[in-house]
Amino acid sequence: MASWGRVAQVLRTVLRSPQSLKSVAVRRAVGPGVLGSLVGAGVICYYQYHANNRTLPFAVHAEEQKDAAAPHMSARKVRFNQFASLIYEQEPYMTPRDFLYSVMLENVDRKLQKKTLTTEEINNMMKAASKARAGNELFRTLGDNGLISYTEYLFLLTILTKPHTGFHIAFKMLDVDGNEHVDQKEFLKLKKIIRKSKRRVRKEDTEIPAEEGDSVNTTLQAYFFGKKGQNMLQYQKFHRFMEDLQAEVQEMEFLQFSKGMDTMRREDFAEWLLHYTNEEDNEMYWENMRKKIPAGQSITFDEFKAFCLFTNNLEDFSFSLKMVTEANRPVGMTQFKRAVRIATGHNLSENVLDTVFKLFDMDGDNRLSHKEFINVMKDRVLRGLRVQPQNGFSGYWKCVKRETVKGAQEALGDTGCPI
Repeated sequence: MASWGRVAQVLRTVLRSPQSLKSVAVRRAVGPGVLGSLVGAGVICYYQYHANNRTLPFAVHAEEQKDAAAPHMSARKVRFNQFASLIYEQEPYMTPRDFLYSVMLENVDRKLQKKTLTTEEINNMMKAASKARAGNELFRTLGDNGLISYTEYLFLLTILTKPHTGFHIAFKMLDVDGNEHVDQKEFLKLKKIIRKSKRRVRKEDTEIPAEEGDSVNTTLQAYFFGKKGQNMLQYQKFHRFMEDLQAEVQEMEFLQFSKGMDTMRREDFAEWLLHYTNEEDNEMYWENMRKKIPAGQSITFDEFKAFCLFTNNLEDFSFSLKMVTEANRPVGMTQFKRAVRIATGHNLSENVLDTVFKLFDMDGDNRLSHKEFINVMKDRVLRGLRVQPQNGFSGYWKCVKRETVKGAQEALGDTGCPI
Protein backbone atom coordinates (compact mmCIF):
# COMPACT_ATOMS: atom_id res chain seq x y z
CA MET A 1 0.00 0.00 0.00
CA ALA A 2 2.90 2.33 0.61
CA SER A 3 4.02 2.21 -3.00
CA TRP A 4 0.42 2.71 -4.22
CA GLY A 5 0.12 5.78 -2.03
CA ARG A 6 3.36 7.18 -3.49
CA VAL A 7 2.13 6.63 -7.03
CA ALA A 8 -1.23 8.25 -6.27
CA GLN A 9 0.52 11.26 -4.73
CA VAL A 10 2.82 11.62 -7.76
CA LEU A 11 -0.13 11.46 -10.16
CA ARG A 12 -2.08 14.07 -8.18
CA THR A 13 0.93 16.37 -8.11
CA VAL A 14 1.65 16.02 -11.80
CA LEU A 15 -1.95 16.47 -12.90
CA ARG A 16 -2.48 19.55 -10.71
CA SER A 17 0.87 21.27 -11.22
CA PRO A 18 0.91 24.13 -13.77
CA GLN A 19 4.65 23.60 -14.23
CA SER A 20 4.22 19.98 -15.26
CA LEU A 21 0.99 20.34 -17.27
CA LYS A 22 0.99 23.76 -18.72
CA SER A 23 -2.22 23.52 -20.67
CA VAL A 24 -5.71 22.19 -20.32
CA ALA A 25 -5.20 20.25 -23.54
CA VAL A 26 -2.35 18.25 -22.04
CA ARG A 27 -4.36 17.60 -18.90
CA ARG A 28 -7.20 16.31 -21.03
CA ALA A 29 -4.76 14.07 -22.89
CA VAL A 30 -3.24 12.59 -19.78
CA GLY A 31 -6.43 12.12 -17.76
CA PRO A 32 -8.02 9.60 -20.10
CA GLY A 33 -4.66 7.82 -20.33
CA VAL A 34 -4.51 7.27 -16.59
CA LEU A 35 -8.18 6.29 -16.43
CA GLY A 36 -7.66 3.96 -19.35
CA SER A 37 -4.68 2.34 -17.62
CA LEU A 38 -6.87 1.62 -14.58
CA VAL A 39 -9.66 0.08 -16.65
CA GLY A 40 -7.17 -1.78 -18.83
CA ALA A 41 -5.38 -3.14 -15.79
CA GLY A 42 -8.60 -4.59 -14.49
CA VAL A 43 -9.22 -6.25 -17.83
CA ILE A 44 -5.64 -7.61 -17.92
CA CYS A 45 -5.87 -9.07 -14.41
CA TYR A 46 -9.30 -10.51 -15.07
CA TYR A 47 -8.09 -12.09 -18.29
CA GLN A 48 -4.93 -13.47 -16.63
CA TYR A 49 -7.08 -15.39 -14.23
CA HIS A 50 -9.90 -16.26 -16.65
CA ALA A 51 -7.45 -17.91 -19.04
CA ASN A 52 -6.57 -20.48 -16.36
CA ASN A 53 -9.78 -20.85 -14.39
CA ARG A 54 -13.33 -20.12 -15.52
CA THR A 55 -15.20 -20.62 -12.25
CA LEU A 56 -14.06 -17.89 -9.84
CA PRO A 57 -13.54 -14.63 -11.77
CA PHE A 58 -11.83 -12.78 -8.91
CA ALA A 59 -9.31 -15.47 -7.87
CA VAL A 60 -6.29 -14.00 -9.61
CA HIS A 61 -2.68 -15.01 -8.93
CA ALA A 62 -0.17 -12.18 -9.05
CA GLU A 63 2.21 -14.57 -10.79
CA GLU A 64 1.58 -17.72 -12.76
CA GLN A 65 2.71 -20.65 -10.65
CA LYS A 66 4.27 -23.66 -12.33
CA ASP A 67 3.35 -27.12 -11.12
CA ALA A 68 0.53 -25.75 -8.97
CA ALA A 69 -0.02 -27.83 -5.87
CA ALA A 70 -3.25 -29.37 -4.73
CA PRO A 71 -5.20 -26.91 -2.50
CA HIS A 72 -4.74 -28.99 0.66
CA MET A 73 -0.91 -28.89 0.52
CA SER A 74 1.12 -26.29 2.37
CA ALA A 75 3.97 -24.46 0.62
CA ARG A 76 6.48 -26.40 2.72
CA LYS A 77 4.93 -29.75 1.80
CA VAL A 78 5.01 -28.82 -1.89
CA ARG A 79 8.65 -27.82 -1.64
CA PHE A 80 9.54 -31.01 0.22
CA ASN A 81 7.92 -33.15 -2.48
CA GLN A 82 9.68 -31.21 -5.23
CA PHE A 83 13.16 -31.74 -3.79
CA ALA A 84 12.71 -35.23 -2.28
CA SER A 85 14.56 -37.74 -4.46
CA LEU A 86 13.79 -40.97 -2.56
CA ILE A 87 10.74 -43.19 -2.08
CA TYR A 88 10.36 -45.79 0.64
CA GLU A 89 7.11 -47.61 1.38
CA GLN A 90 5.34 -45.15 -0.95
CA GLU A 91 6.48 -42.12 1.12
CA PRO A 92 8.83 -39.43 -0.25
CA TYR A 93 12.07 -38.73 1.60
CA MET A 94 14.90 -36.25 1.20
CA THR A 95 18.60 -36.98 1.27
CA PRO A 96 20.93 -34.59 3.12
CA ARG A 97 21.94 -33.23 -0.31
CA ASP A 98 18.26 -32.64 -1.18
CA PHE A 99 17.78 -30.67 2.03
CA LEU A 100 20.74 -28.39 1.29
CA TYR A 101 19.45 -27.82 -2.25
CA SER A 102 15.96 -27.05 -0.94
CA VAL A 103 17.20 -24.16 1.23
CA MET A 104 19.60 -22.80 -1.40
CA LEU A 105 17.74 -23.12 -4.69
CA GLU A 106 14.32 -21.90 -5.78
CA ASN A 107 13.64 -24.82 -8.11
CA VAL A 108 14.96 -28.32 -8.65
CA ASP A 109 16.17 -29.47 -12.05
CA ARG A 110 15.49 -33.18 -11.70
CA LYS A 111 16.89 -35.23 -14.57
CA LEU A 112 16.14 -38.66 -13.07
CA GLN A 113 13.11 -40.27 -11.46
CA LYS A 114 12.86 -40.60 -7.69
CA LYS A 115 14.70 -43.66 -6.43
CA THR A 116 12.77 -46.40 -4.62
CA LEU A 117 14.84 -47.76 -1.73
CA THR A 118 15.20 -51.31 -0.47
CA THR A 119 15.43 -52.34 3.20
CA GLU A 120 19.11 -53.19 2.71
CA GLU A 121 19.84 -49.69 1.38
CA ILE A 122 18.03 -48.18 4.39
CA ASN A 123 20.16 -50.26 6.77
CA ASN A 124 23.37 -49.12 5.05
CA MET A 125 22.25 -45.49 5.36
CA MET A 126 21.59 -45.90 9.08
CA LYS A 127 25.00 -47.47 9.57
CA ALA A 128 26.66 -44.49 7.86
CA ALA A 129 24.63 -41.98 9.92
CA SER A 130 25.44 -43.67 13.25
CA LYS A 131 29.17 -43.43 12.47
CA ALA A 132 29.11 -39.88 11.05
CA ARG A 133 31.31 -37.31 12.75
CA ALA A 134 29.99 -33.99 13.99
CA GLY A 135 31.02 -30.90 12.05
CA ASN A 136 29.86 -28.20 9.67
CA GLU A 137 30.21 -30.56 6.70
CA LEU A 138 27.94 -33.32 8.03
CA PHE A 139 25.21 -33.00 5.38
CA ARG A 140 27.71 -32.58 2.55
CA THR A 141 29.64 -35.64 3.75
CA LEU A 142 26.52 -37.79 3.87
CA GLY A 143 25.35 -36.44 0.50
CA ASP A 144 22.76 -38.85 -0.94
CA ASN A 145 23.51 -41.49 1.68
CA GLY A 146 20.76 -40.50 4.10
CA LEU A 147 17.01 -40.33 4.74
CA ILE A 148 15.07 -37.27 5.96
CA SER A 149 11.28 -37.39 6.51
CA TYR A 150 8.90 -34.46 6.02
CA THR A 151 8.50 -33.76 9.75
CA GLU A 152 12.30 -33.79 10.13
CA TYR A 153 12.50 -31.35 7.21
CA LEU A 154 10.22 -28.98 9.15
CA PHE A 155 12.35 -29.50 12.25
CA LEU A 156 15.55 -28.68 10.33
CA LEU A 157 13.99 -25.54 8.84
CA THR A 158 13.17 -24.41 12.37
CA ILE A 159 16.78 -24.95 13.42
CA LEU A 160 18.02 -22.75 10.58
CA THR A 161 15.95 -19.79 11.80
CA LYS A 162 16.66 -20.18 15.53
CA PRO A 163 18.92 -17.66 17.30
CA HIS A 164 21.62 -19.25 19.45
CA THR A 165 19.71 -18.14 22.53
CA GLY A 166 16.83 -20.38 21.42
CA PHE A 167 18.90 -23.58 21.18
CA HIS A 168 18.22 -24.60 24.79
CA ILE A 169 14.50 -23.88 24.38
CA ALA A 170 14.44 -26.18 21.37
CA PHE A 171 16.11 -28.91 23.40
CA LYS A 172 13.58 -28.46 26.21
CA MET A 173 10.81 -29.07 23.69
CA LEU A 174 12.38 -32.46 22.98
CA ASP A 175 13.09 -33.26 26.64
CA VAL A 176 9.53 -34.19 27.62
CA ASP A 177 10.32 -35.59 31.09
CA GLY A 178 12.86 -32.86 31.96
CA ASN A 179 15.79 -35.15 32.80
CA GLU A 180 18.30 -33.11 30.70
CA HIS A 181 18.63 -35.76 28.00
CA VAL A 182 16.40 -36.98 25.18
CA ASP A 183 15.68 -40.53 24.08
CA GLN A 184 14.32 -41.70 20.73
CA LYS A 185 10.73 -42.01 22.00
CA GLU A 186 10.70 -38.35 23.03
CA PHE A 187 12.04 -37.36 19.62
CA LEU A 188 9.27 -39.34 17.90
CA LYS A 189 6.65 -37.64 20.11
CA LEU A 190 7.80 -34.27 18.79
CA LYS A 191 7.56 -35.58 15.23
CA LYS A 192 3.92 -36.56 15.88
CA ILE A 193 3.15 -33.08 17.24
CA ILE A 194 4.69 -31.44 14.17
CA ARG A 195 2.86 -33.78 11.80
CA LYS A 196 -0.56 -33.20 13.42
CA SER A 197 -0.10 -29.43 13.36
CA LYS A 198 0.94 -29.37 9.71
CA ARG A 199 -1.06 -32.16 8.05
CA ARG A 200 -4.33 -31.29 6.31
CA VAL A 201 -6.63 -34.07 5.12
CA ARG A 202 -9.17 -33.46 2.39
CA LYS A 203 -12.80 -34.12 3.29
CA GLU A 204 -13.23 -36.56 0.42
CA ASP A 205 -10.37 -38.75 1.71
CA THR A 206 -11.86 -41.84 3.34
CA GLU A 207 -8.57 -43.55 4.13
CA ILE A 208 -6.52 -42.26 7.05
CA PRO A 209 -2.95 -41.51 5.86
CA ALA A 210 -0.18 -43.76 7.16
CA GLU A 211 1.82 -42.48 10.10
CA GLU A 212 4.81 -41.22 8.17
CA GLY A 213 8.19 -42.30 9.48
CA ASP A 214 7.04 -44.02 12.67
CA SER A 215 8.32 -47.45 11.66
CA VAL A 216 11.18 -46.15 9.50
CA ASN A 217 14.51 -45.25 11.04
CA THR A 218 15.98 -42.07 9.56
CA THR A 219 19.38 -40.41 9.35
CA LEU A 220 18.64 -37.95 12.18
CA GLN A 221 17.45 -40.73 14.47
CA ALA A 222 20.50 -42.89 13.77
CA TYR A 223 22.84 -39.89 14.20
CA PHE A 224 21.27 -38.79 17.50
CA PHE A 225 20.41 -42.17 19.06
CA GLY A 226 22.48 -44.82 17.24
CA LYS A 227 21.44 -47.40 14.65
CA LYS A 228 19.26 -49.31 17.15
CA GLY A 229 18.01 -46.23 19.04
CA GLN A 230 19.81 -47.15 22.24
CA ASN A 231 21.71 -43.88 22.87
CA MET A 232 20.65 -40.75 24.75
CA LEU A 233 20.94 -37.29 23.18
CA GLN A 234 22.73 -34.79 25.45
CA TYR A 235 22.28 -31.03 25.14
CA GLN A 236 25.92 -30.48 24.18
CA LYS A 237 25.59 -32.71 21.10
CA PHE A 238 22.27 -31.15 20.15
CA HIS A 239 23.67 -27.62 20.49
CA ARG A 240 26.67 -28.59 18.36
CA PHE A 241 24.38 -30.06 15.70
CA MET A 242 22.30 -26.87 15.48
CA GLU A 243 25.39 -24.65 15.27
CA ASP A 244 26.98 -26.87 12.65
CA LEU A 245 23.86 -26.99 10.48
CA GLN A 246 23.52 -23.21 10.47
CA ALA A 247 27.23 -22.83 9.69
CA GLU A 248 27.06 -25.38 6.86
CA VAL A 249 24.12 -23.70 5.15
CA GLN A 250 25.72 -20.26 5.57
CA GLU A 251 28.94 -21.48 3.99
CA MET A 252 27.07 -23.11 1.11
CA GLU A 253 25.06 -19.95 0.42
CA PHE A 254 28.15 -17.78 0.61
CA LEU A 255 29.98 -19.97 -1.91
CA GLN A 256 26.91 -20.00 -4.14
CA PHE A 257 26.66 -16.21 -4.39
CA SER A 258 30.41 -15.50 -4.28
CA LYS A 259 30.83 -17.96 -7.18
CA GLY A 260 33.27 -20.02 -5.08
CA MET A 261 35.51 -17.05 -4.20
CA ASP A 262 36.81 -16.12 -0.73
CA THR A 263 34.92 -12.81 -0.77
CA MET A 264 31.50 -11.78 -2.05
CA ARG A 265 30.97 -8.62 -4.08
CA ARG A 266 28.55 -6.15 -2.56
CA GLU A 267 26.17 -6.55 -5.49
CA ASP A 268 26.23 -10.33 -4.94
CA PHE A 269 25.38 -9.76 -1.27
CA ALA A 270 22.46 -7.57 -2.38
CA GLU A 271 21.30 -10.34 -4.71
CA TRP A 272 21.45 -12.81 -1.81
CA LEU A 273 19.34 -10.46 0.32
CA LEU A 274 16.63 -10.18 -2.33
CA HIS A 275 16.76 -13.81 -3.48
CA TYR A 276 13.50 -14.89 -1.83
CA THR A 277 11.75 -11.57 -1.43
CA ASN A 278 8.35 -10.93 -2.95
CA GLU A 279 7.78 -7.27 -2.25
CA GLU A 280 6.06 -4.66 -4.40
CA ASP A 281 9.15 -2.45 -4.27
CA ASN A 282 11.54 -5.17 -5.46
CA GLU A 283 12.29 -3.42 -8.74
CA MET A 284 13.12 -0.23 -6.84
CA TYR A 285 15.56 -2.18 -4.66
CA TRP A 286 17.30 -3.48 -7.77
CA GLU A 287 17.44 0.06 -9.18
CA ASN A 288 19.03 1.27 -5.93
CA MET A 289 21.64 -1.46 -6.23
CA ARG A 290 22.52 -0.49 -9.80
CA LYS A 291 22.76 3.23 -9.04
CA LYS A 292 24.14 3.45 -5.49
CA ILE A 293 26.37 0.46 -4.74
CA PRO A 294 29.93 1.03 -6.01
CA ALA A 295 31.65 -1.69 -8.01
CA GLY A 296 34.81 -3.44 -6.88
CA GLN A 297 34.02 -3.68 -3.15
CA SER A 298 33.66 -7.00 -1.35
CA ILE A 299 32.26 -8.62 1.81
CA THR A 300 34.13 -11.34 3.70
CA PHE A 301 32.65 -14.58 5.01
CA ASP A 302 32.97 -13.34 8.61
CA GLU A 303 30.94 -10.24 7.73
CA PHE A 304 28.37 -12.46 6.01
CA LYS A 305 28.11 -14.77 9.05
CA ALA A 306 27.57 -11.78 11.36
CA PHE A 307 24.67 -10.65 9.19
CA CYS A 308 23.16 -14.16 9.20
CA LEU A 309 23.33 -14.09 13.01
CA PHE A 310 21.45 -10.80 12.90
CA THR A 311 18.69 -12.18 10.63
CA ASN A 312 18.10 -15.05 13.06
CA ASN A 313 17.47 -12.46 15.79
CA LEU A 314 14.90 -10.35 13.91
CA GLU A 315 12.31 -10.44 16.70
CA ASP A 316 14.81 -9.18 19.28
CA PHE A 317 16.08 -6.61 16.79
CA SER A 318 12.57 -5.36 16.06
CA PHE A 319 11.87 -4.99 19.78
CA SER A 320 15.20 -3.20 20.35
CA LEU A 321 14.49 -0.86 17.46
CA LYS A 322 11.20 0.20 18.99
CA MET A 323 13.06 1.04 22.19
CA VAL A 324 15.62 3.31 20.52
CA THR A 325 13.38 5.01 17.92
CA GLU A 326 10.06 6.77 17.81
CA ALA A 327 7.09 4.66 16.71
CA ASN A 328 6.75 4.09 12.95
CA ARG A 329 9.56 6.52 12.14
CA PRO A 330 12.31 5.75 9.61
CA VAL A 331 15.53 4.43 11.14
CA GLY A 332 18.95 6.07 10.85
CA MET A 333 22.20 4.12 10.68
CA THR A 334 23.25 4.98 14.25
CA GLN A 335 19.95 3.71 15.67
CA PHE A 336 20.14 0.62 13.46
CA LYS A 337 23.65 -0.25 14.66
CA ARG A 338 22.65 0.21 18.30
CA ALA A 339 19.58 -2.05 17.92
CA VAL A 340 21.68 -4.77 16.24
CA ARG A 341 24.21 -4.61 19.06
CA ILE A 342 21.46 -4.94 21.69
CA ALA A 343 19.78 -7.87 19.90
CA THR A 344 22.86 -9.93 18.97
CA GLY A 345 25.76 -8.68 21.10
CA HIS A 346 27.74 -8.13 17.88
CA ASN A 347 28.30 -5.32 15.41
CA LEU A 348 27.71 -5.36 11.67
CA SER A 349 30.57 -4.11 9.52
CA GLU A 350 30.37 -0.69 7.85
CA ASN A 351 30.55 -2.49 4.50
CA VAL A 352 27.41 -4.50 5.22
CA LEU A 353 25.53 -1.60 6.81
CA ASP A 354 26.26 0.69 3.89
CA THR A 355 25.02 -1.95 1.44
CA VAL A 356 21.81 -2.48 3.41
CA PHE A 357 21.05 1.23 3.67
CA LYS A 358 21.81 1.96 0.02
CA LEU A 359 19.60 -0.96 -1.03
CA PHE A 360 16.55 -0.26 1.15
CA ASP A 361 16.66 3.54 1.42
CA MET A 362 13.66 4.47 -0.73
CA ASP A 363 13.73 8.24 -0.22
CA GLY A 364 17.45 8.99 -0.44
CA ASP A 365 17.61 10.33 3.14
CA ASN A 366 19.87 7.53 4.47
CA ARG A 367 17.04 6.13 6.59
CA LEU A 368 15.09 2.86 6.43
CA SER A 369 11.43 2.03 6.78
CA HIS A 370 11.39 -0.38 9.73
CA LYS A 371 8.29 -2.31 8.63
CA GLU A 372 9.32 -2.82 4.99
CA PHE A 373 12.85 -3.86 5.92
CA ILE A 374 11.63 -6.43 8.48
CA ASN A 375 9.21 -7.91 5.92
CA VAL A 376 12.00 -8.35 3.37
CA MET A 377 14.27 -9.95 5.97
CA LYS A 378 11.55 -12.37 7.10
CA ASP A 379 11.18 -13.56 3.51
CA ARG A 380 14.95 -13.97 3.36
CA VAL A 381 15.14 -15.98 6.59
CA LEU A 382 12.14 -18.18 5.74
CA ARG A 383 13.39 -18.53 2.14
CA GLY A 384 10.16 -17.38 0.55
CA LEU A 385 7.93 -19.93 2.30
CA ARG A 386 6.13 -17.21 4.28
CA VAL A 387 4.56 -15.75 1.13
CA GLN A 388 1.36 -17.43 -0.03
CA PRO A 389 -0.35 -17.01 -3.44
CA GLN A 390 -2.89 -14.21 -3.20
CA ASN A 391 -6.38 -15.25 -4.26
CA GLY A 392 -9.78 -13.63 -4.01
CA PHE A 393 -10.61 -9.95 -4.34
CA SER A 394 -7.49 -8.72 -2.46
CA GLY A 395 -5.20 -10.55 -4.86
CA TYR A 396 -7.21 -9.27 -7.80
CA TRP A 397 -6.95 -5.66 -6.60
CA LYS A 398 -3.20 -5.98 -5.97
CA CYS A 399 -2.79 -7.16 -9.55
CA VAL A 400 -4.91 -4.23 -10.80
CA LYS A 401 -2.76 -1.85 -8.79
CA ARG A 402 0.49 -3.12 -10.30
CA GLU A 403 -0.80 -3.04 -13.87
CA THR A 404 -2.27 0.45 -13.33
CA VAL A 405 1.12 1.79 -12.24
CA LYS A 406 2.66 0.46 -15.46
CA GLY A 407 -0.13 1.90 -17.60
CA ALA A 408 -0.04 5.27 -15.87
CA GLN A 409 3.72 5.56 -16.35
CA GLU A 410 3.35 4.82 -20.06
CA ALA A 411 0.47 7.31 -20.46
CA LEU A 412 2.28 10.10 -18.64
CA GLY A 413 5.52 9.27 -20.39
CA ASP A 414 3.92 9.86 -23.78
CA THR A 415 2.89 13.41 -22.79
CA GLY A 416 6.40 14.30 -21.76
CA CYS A 417 5.45 15.02 -18.17
CA PRO A 418 8.35 14.66 -15.73
CA ILE A 419 7.74 12.16 -12.87
